[in-house]
Amino acid sequence: MTTALEALEHYDPEIYELIRQEKARQSGAIRLIPSENYVSRAVMAATGSVLTNKYAEGYPHKRYYEGQEVTDLIEDLARERAKKVFKADHANVQPYSGSVANLGAYLGLAQPGDTICGLLLTDGGHLTHGWKMSFTSKTFNSIQYRLDPKTGRFDMDHIRETAKEVKPKIIISGATAYPREIDFKAFGEIAKEVGAYHVSDIAHIAGLVVGGVHQSPVPFADVVSTTTHKTLRGPRGGLLLCKEEHAKNVDRAVFPGLQGGPHMHTITAIAVALAEADTPEFGNYAQQIVKNARAMAEKLLELGFELVSGGTDNHLILIDLRNKDIPGRKLAKALNKARIVSNCNTIPDDPAPPFNPSGLRIGTPSITTRGMKEEQAKQVAEFINKVVENVDNEDMLEKIGQEVLMLCSHFPVPDHFIVPENQK
Repeated sequence: MTTALEALEHYDPEIYELIRQEKARQSGAIRLIPSENYVSRAVMAATGSVLTNKYAEGYPHKRYYEGQEVTDLIEDLARERAKKVFKADHANVQPYSGSVANLGAYLGLAQPGDTICGLLLTDGGHLTHGWKMSFTSKTFNSIQYRLDPKTGRFDMDHIRETAKEVKPKIIISGATAYPREIDFKAFGEIAKEVGAYHVSDIAHIAGLVVGGVHQSPVPFADVVSTTTHKTLRGPRGGLLLCKEEHAKNVDRAVFPGLQGGPHMHTITAIAVALAEADTPEFGNYAQQIVKNARAMAEKLLELGFELVSGGTDNHLILIDLRNKDIPGRKLAKALNKARIVSNCNTIPDDPAPPFNPSGLRIGTPSITTRGMKEEQAKQVAEFINKVVENVDNEDMLEKIGQEVLMLCSHFPVPDHFIVPENQK
């Protein structure tokens, strides 16, 4: 029987070769981008299954096309699994991405022109939290709050005063470059105080929430949005959770408000990933992500790096490179030459422009999936320091890259994750 890859090699050898190269690149590099991870063989198989052939416009048991006997069962299963692991009233698994999920949350609770209030992009927020170049700021009246530039943390007094002044319809909690635990309860209290809805974006930390190592926003937010990859270790997709009272409006906002037919192959893979997340092994994985990040952060501090907020509580570290006198983009490119994949990032109150910022954003989800622990996390910090010391030395960068490759060879990318018999 011909496998899918064998068929691809026969029909499109050019694309087959590029996929082979990408697989080798992912295997032979330390991936520190916090939003990247590796999915299991089971998730990969579901993503590439025959479900990619099926249109399923509408919702289970109320579709516009026939032939939905199986798709209804799959989507129901995905929704029930999401509700279970997040302890939520209602789940919508149809958003194509986290950005669409955020739009669905806003449109389910507010009207175009209403005021939304989220974290400024350059302080660690997301484009869809109301950044000036985003569709969200063109649809809604966007007011952005800031982090405390001295501490690099949320200033809840500032957020409360901003909310009292602008009286938003929606307050958004969550971030894409925030290394500390978020107090969702405090955000919920501010929202109630000013009569706003609370939307929480946990795209980065969803796996940590499910794993019990980060506060869940579900009890304190009207709607919770997330991606299904990153720390949750599923396919590229989106997910919305909400209180039952908002279920109808949120569902209508997603379909027909924003999307047509859902991607059933992705929803199928989301269901698989949620089953994997509903295991003790996943809880251990989430705990190890945080242990690894803290170990890496401590080593970086020891090596003289400055970290935004002084450390980390989650999967993410934001390095302030100004004391190293190296722009973030330059260091990210040098690290890439040494087989360490990261991304440059703005820091709070960054004096540098966004396209050449002063920070570097790194995280531990991918290395943790490969089985690395605190010892290896510290070793990675030492690699980063070596690159900083040799940022313009191509020969040394190549030598460091060989050391990185050796480390990777001891921690191969797993083809599958072990699931207990009672979870199969």
